[in-house]
Amino acid sequence: MTALGNFADGPTAADSRPLRICLLGYRSHPYCGGQGVYLHYLSKALVDAGHQVDVISGQPYPKLDPRVQLIKMPGLNLFECENPTRALRWRHLLSWTDFFEWWSKLTGGFAEPYTFGRRVAKYLRRHGHRYDIVHDNQCLAYGLLDIERQGLPVVATIHHPITRDRQLALDAAPDWRYRLLVRRWHNFLRMQIRVARRLRNIVTVSEQSRRDIVDQFGVNTDRITLVHNGIDTALFRPRPDIAQRPFRIMTTASADQPLKGLRFLLDAVAQLRESFPQLELLVVGRLQEGGDTEKLLEQLQLRDSVQFVSGISNDEMVNYYAEATVVACPSLYEGFGLPAGEAMACGVPVVSSDGGALPEVVGDAGIVVPAGDSEALAGALRTLLEDKDIRSRLAEQGRARILRQFSWKLAAERLTRYYRGLISEAPSTLQSDGESARQIDRAEAA
Repeated sequence: MTALGNFADGPTAADSRPLRICLLGYRSHPYCGGQGVYLHYLSKALVDAGHQVDVISGQPYPKLDPRVQLIKMPGLNLFECENPTRALRWRHLLSWTDFFEWWSKLTGGFAEPYTFGRRVAKYLRRHGHRYDIVHDNQCLAYGLLDIERQGLPVVATIHHPITRDRQLALDAAPDWRYRLLVRRWHNFLRMQIRVARRLRNIVTVSEQSRRDIVDQFGVNTDRITLVHNGIDTALFRPRPDIAQRPFRIMTTASADQPLKGLRFLLDAVAQLRESFPQLELLVVGRLQEGGDTEKLLEQLQLRDSVQFVSGISNDEMVNYYAEATVVACPSLYEGFGLPAGEAMACGVPVVSSDGGALPEVVGDAGIVVPAGDSEALAGALRTLLEDKDIRSRLAEQGRARILRQFSWKLAAERLTRYYRGLISEAPSTLQSDGESARQIDRAEAA
């Protein structure tokens, strides 16, 4: 296990020179999920710490702090095309990267991590001298090995192995045809496993994810460093000015993604309806028409009790948290569990499954039940709906726990020490100061 403290006593610990950091994200919009949130807040925290940060991203592009420079690395963006078949142009045939991305989409694959890695490696062959370190956000593409061979220190964050997602999707597949599609979609995992085993430096966000990376990817534990995610406690905060809805449960879940365990929460709500006819569930996520979740809503007769919202701003999210009596996190697995942390930061009591790293985040400041157990979930929700004192106590404990243990400032401090240790081990030619890089840039411009 890599300990961040190992770098605190080294010769670079006293080096207060601002670092030039390049963050990578093949999909970085906050609404794409936790990876987009991670990139947004980490880049901001590193700038707050005094560093220079550039983000290289594919579509959909992130929303960043104005002090962070966004370098757009566009792909074909085929998932936004109405007709991907016709998206290929003659010029794309001159590029293996473009052609492979198009062909993979048409055959049911997901090539964006691979093609993004190729584009970034090509870009950094020319511009890599501008940075002290390159930090990848779970792209895990072959291009990272190319960047490492160029001599740049490279680190990759693995939030959790996507092998977990694949297995849950396979388990939920209705027939062999769908299982083939699931395997084809997750074909990029072979690349990610190979790259993770060969990269020198890996960061992860929870002890659970560290164990899973070792188990699922076969990575040596000595190359994995733990740096917890943070929560924006200035944004996600209690809102006493907003009236609470006394029988509202809130959850954040992709409706038809088995990993998120929404079906177990819907079963629990159906069990509670007899005792609490006013009960309502707000799901932050998109309902897929004709999908399994819509069918389950009809089967459980919950259509009038469940509301779905999507594409909302962070401010709107905070307002929804403030209205909720309790937040449920029924995931079968989480590499960290941002929604649980955000709810706790907002002073809302949480009922969580024990899926993945959720118990690490919730601790004793919420109620934790076995993942996939609808009856246990219903029982915990009943306890909080009936007992205001328990709700108040957990709300206070949850906010205090997040403030004490999970902040982006703390994450940036830990990563800075980690970066400096990696840079000190790199060839001296890469440890040029900012003026040297600027001289090269001026020469290129001339």
